[in-house]
Amino acid sequence: MTARKRVAILGSTGSIGTQALDVIARHRDEFAVVGLAAGRNVTLLREQARRFGVPVTSTAEEGAAGLLRVAVASEPEILLAATDGSVAFEAVFAAVERGIDVAVANKELIVAAGSLLVEAAARSGSHLLPVDSEHSAIFQCLLGEERATVETIVLTASGGPFWRMPVERMERADLDTALAHPTWRMGVKNTIDSATMMNKGLEVIEASRLFGFDGERIKIVVHPQSVAHGFVIFSDGSVKSQLAAPDMRVPIGYALSYPGRLKDSSDKDVLRALGAKQGEVSLRYEFEAPDPARFPCIRLAYEALAAGGTQPAVLSAANEVAVAAFVEGRIAFGNIPRVIEAVLAGSRPQEPSLRGVRTADSEARKAAGEIVEAIERQPR
Repeated sequence: MTARKRVAILGSTGSIGTQALDVIARHRDEFAVVGLAAGRNVTLLREQARRFGVPVTSTAEEGAAGLLRVAVASEPEILLAATDGSVAFEAVFAAVERGIDVAVANKELIVAAGSLLVEAAARSGSHLLPVDSEHSAIFQCLLGEERATVETIVLTASGGPFWRMPVERMERADLDTALAHPTWRMGVKNTIDSATMMNKGLEVIEASRLFGFDGERIKIVVHPQSVAHGFVIFSDGSVKSQLAAPDMRVPIGYALSYPGRLKDSSDKDVLRALGAKQGEVSLRYEFEAPDPARFPCIRLAYEALAAGGTQPAVLSAANEVAVAAFVEGRIAFGNIPRVIEAVLAGSRPQEPSLRGVRTADSEARKAAGEIVEAIERQPR
């Protein structure tokens, strides 16, 4: 009998973490969960640990030391990095430096410190396996291809809940409306990022870091059906795409099982495999160009990527603060990109290092907090 792959999860009680455990539960003969780290949902963490017989766990109270213990001391073969923000940076770097494969579901990690992480993985032999459906698609499309033949990488976007909404109404949208994503099941932060389309801007930076192409060769198209997750256009005009139903458990399962594939689908209905709902006898795909003027966060992300250095870290940190302020009711939805743009304008890119990224992150959060407070003082 083949030994089960040892898996540790940072962020086990979040959206990605719980879906990963759903995948593992269906394939207990292939995976053994050896470590779980959660935030403050201790009750769910205990239930997860009991259900999967997990020997090493940690909570937010244990801080960086607890994350490091789960990431390294549990001796995983693959670590799923599914926390939000920069809290797990040191733990993930420690895992990579020891040659542990990392399934990356943390946008902020790759956006802020991706170049450093890719370099560390190249030295240690660790595989960085994307969990975002778009980057998983590009990863799969690039397998076996010569880098020199790649012309363009195309990431797809759902368009979020505001794709057809008038801009004036979108600017004043409330939290419930912003969280009403038409396709994906995600956590609050990622759902708001989808509504601003900052998620796609961050994914452009991620793609640049993970696959080594500059921003000019990475494009975005809006695809409301969320079935075609990414395309690669080659020098001879050929186009490869990866398609799957909009279910995060598909790219999660692929990352955990790489270089193999799980046997998860017994459905022989071709249309359903291509994303049709039960009973549908036809299926249409739509693709549209995004409007950067309508979604300024896209432009800000490209600008941060072009500026280089620590600017992507500044972008990510400012976005976190702005999104949190909107969720808390402190600023309007339309002020999210304004906060980010102001922070970027007041920041100068520095050469990236883990310490430099931490400093840029901290300073950007402070600046964004001050801008949010200034907005709050304005008469409404």
